[in-house]
Amino acid sequence: MLPGSTSLQRTYRYLRIAIVGAVVVVFTAIATTLPSVGLLPSISHYYYTPAHTLFVGALIAVSVSLFALSGRGAERALLDAAATIAPLVAIVPTTVSPGSVAGADAGCPGEGPSCVPAGFAAAVDSGVLTYLVVGAAVVVLAVGLALIGEVDRRAAAVSISIAVPVLVIVGLVWGFSRAAFLQWAHVAAASVFFLLIAVVAVLAAVAPSAPGAPPWLRRAYVAIAVAIVVIVAGMPLYGPLHAGPVYGVFIGEVLALALFATFWILQSLQHWRSDDPAILAARGG
Repeated sequence: MLPGSTSLQRTYRYLRIAIVGAVVVVFTAIATTLPSVGLLPSISHYYYTPAHTLFVGALIAVSVSLFALSGRGAERALLDAAATIAPLVAIVPTTVSPGSVAGADAGCPGEGPSCVPAGFAAAVDSGVLTYLVVGAAVVVLAVGLALIGEVDRRAAAVSISIAVPVLVIVGLVWGFSRAAFLQWAHVAAASVFFLLIAVVAVLAAVAPSAPGAPPWLRRAYVAIAVAIVVIVAGMPLYGPLHAGPVYGVFIGEVLALALFATFWILQSLQHWRSDDPAILAARGG
């Protein structure tokens, strides 16, 4: 009989599974929306469809889960950074060209061939303001917990040093160059997010202390990292290309999300019985 799991062990299992589940939610929301809106140029375009609520909610859930799973050392810093950036992918939509999404009035006079439709600007402003206020509150809480010794001060300092510059940059660009922010924030945040996950996958492959990581699993992590980097780096080249209604950027985003989910499935398998206090105690940890 297998030994019973601990509460901590189950918590980490469910968080990893929740990340995979969030990707399933995104894909399912798109699939259920396809009959009414058709195939759009990118996954991000479905922000402007009835899939909006599920799209945003899934990304916020990923952010919270990544914070909870942040781990130790470099992995903690990278996952905290990814968790800080993920909400921006959700609350700041991609730009759309006129007529590309039914019902989204993307009139872009003087703003270039694509823009965030004016009708969505208020929602973006509310989302960004909420992001900044909540982010600042989390930083204040982290500082307070570190000062009273409730969290590791060195680890907290690393996380705070990541969150503060991100919040400052977002606040300044949004406040003083709103047009540029709306034009580039989504693409920049999504690209940085996936590249951070790629680095985390490399760390998972090379970490000497990784429990239960056979050679094939380490090779899989490296392959996922390389594939994500190739997809993100190549997006400006193949993204605009399309065959009929199928755009390169849509294929790239589907593959990137699938790789992201695959990484967390493998992490779940590798660490299924890790994070067990009884095991750590037996090892003297």
